[in-house]
Amino acid sequence: MIIQWSIAAASVAFVGLVVYLIQTLQKGMVTLGETNKTLAEVRNAVHGLTKEANQLIHTANQITVDVKGKMKNVDPLLESAHDVGEVIQNVTHSFRQAAKQVHAAKDAPRNPQVQIKMK
Repeated sequence: MIIQWSIAAASVAFVGLVVYLIQTLQKGMVTLGETNKTLAEVRNAVHGLTKEANQLIHTANQITVDVKGKMKNVDPLLESAHDVGEVIQNVTHSFRQAAKQVHAAKDAPRNPQVQIKMK
């Protein structure tokens, strides 16, 4: 009789274990389903972001090409401005030299030396 009770207790324990295992597996399946759903949403979001990133890169490339073209148009103007700056610097230098000469002429003695020749 003890063997029968032992077998019955083992059977009940096994059934309890199986029920617990089934519940755990069902919860695991629900969790896996939610995970799959989340992964699908993430894939869609990443796909959308990839499209936006590609569009952004394309737009940035277009802007870069546009800016390079405008810089090529502005380059001659900047070179001309540089040349004008050099000319102004040369003119300023010439004026300084002329001013120094005028100033030197003003500072020269005003009394001319009188030379007397004696025979």
